[in-house]
Amino acid sequence: MDTITAKRHIFSMLDVDGDGVISRQEYLARPERAAAALGRADDDPLVSLARTAHERVFASMDANLDGRVTFTEYEAWAGGEAFDEVCRPALGSLFDLADADDDGHLDRAEFTRLRQALGNPAASARSAFDALDEDGDGRIDRDAYLAQIRSFVTDGVSPMARALHAEAGSLTT
Repeated sequence: MDTITAKRHIFSMLDVDGDGVISRQEYLARPERAAAALGRADDDPLVSLARTAHERVFASMDANLDGRVTFTEYEAWAGGEAFDEVCRPALGSLFDLADADDDGHLDRAEFTRLRQALGNPAASARSAFDALDEDGDGRIDRDAYLAQIRSFVTDGVSPMARALHAEAGSLTT
C-alpha cells in the first residue's frame, strides 16, 4: 500500500461521522473512548496525559486553526516528523491506558480492548496482535506497537495495519 492510501485510511477512521473533515470533537473523543473502554476514571493521571497529547496533535494538524482538519491539511501534515513530535506521544498515551499492569507491554486481552476502543473488531485486533507478537511470548511492547504505526504512516507498510485492515475492511490506527 502506498502512503497516500495509508493516509486516506487513517483520515477516514478519524473522520468518525464521515463528513470529510476531522472535527476537534471527533479527534478529542479518542482518549475518552479508550479510557471508558479500558476502565480508567476521568481523573486518572494517564487519562489527563492522553487528553493533553491529543490536544497537541489536533492543534498541529489544524493548519488554518478553524477547528476542522481536511484531508488536504492531514495529508500535508502526516509523516515522520509529525509522528515523532506529536503522534507518538498521543498514541503512546493510549497504549499506556491499556497497559493495566504498567509493564510496558500489552497482552492479547489488553491489546484487543485498546483496538476495539479505537474501532477495530475483536477478530481484527487478535490478528494484528499475532502480527506484532513475532516471538510468540504473548506480549507486545510499546516501541514495537508505535513503530508499526509509524511505518504505516510514513511508508504505507505495517503487518499490524495489514491485519487490522484485512478483516475489518477499513484501517484504524
